[in-house]
Amino acid sequence: MSFSPLVVWHDIECGGYDADLPLWRELAAAQGGPVLDIGAGTGRVAIDLARAGFAVTALDREPELLAALAARAAGLDVRTVAADAAGFALGAAFPLIIVPMQTVQLLPERARFLAAAAAHLAPGGLLAIAITAAIEDFDGREEQLPAPDVGRVGAYRFASQPTAVRALPAATRIERVRRTFSPDGAVAQEDDAIELAHVTVGSLEEEGRAAGLAPEPARAIAPTPEHVGSEVVLLRG
Repeated sequence: MSFSPLVVWHDIECGGYDADLPLWRELAAAQGGPVLDIGAGTGRVAIDLARAGFAVTALDREPELLAALAARAAGLDVRTVAADAAGFALGAAFPLIIVPMQTVQLLPERARFLAAAAAHLAPGGLLAIAITAAIEDFDGREEQLPAPDVGRVGAYRFASQPTAVRALPAATRIERVRRTFSPDGAVAQEDDAIELAHVTVGSLEEEGRAAGLAPEPARAIAPTPEHVGSEVVLLRG
């Protein structure tokens, strides 16, 4: 069987999260479309908004993820764009630009991203950015490990096990072990890690002001048993 590991791991580790979807729908209803979804991945948010009747432009730097999104969005008003969030030029303006989950905390150049986003806001448009500042550290001891994220493609099984969360001087490092279980019983294993830059509501609002955007009261997304909560910074164009 042929499958894209990039798509599989993205779906397993990100695709099941839905606690934020009502807020994105609320903002889209208030602002109107089209909506620009930054870091759209395989379409978790973009497809939900399109099903709710909004035109969506889905931007991501990974063409493989966008190909999966496009296939899943067949018949919906979704346009995909492969571009870097730190410097994109679409020749369009949007009443609402959203950055779900912690995508902005993965960007090495937030100033460039904010400048690009500001340039793509329609007059009075809104930029909404989800961040998380509170992730509890753990050191990989067996009794502390959360349940793995799991999935299946045909006869292949996949498990992504968080193994540690470590506080660094300027970021939080999240470490995982990814295991692929083949139909013949073989197990392939690889380590994966991401670093989320330390960003607060206040610091991101200040960065937004520097880009010519006006902060509005942030919104909160409550934690779930499987996921930490987040804050959504709102910046008005």
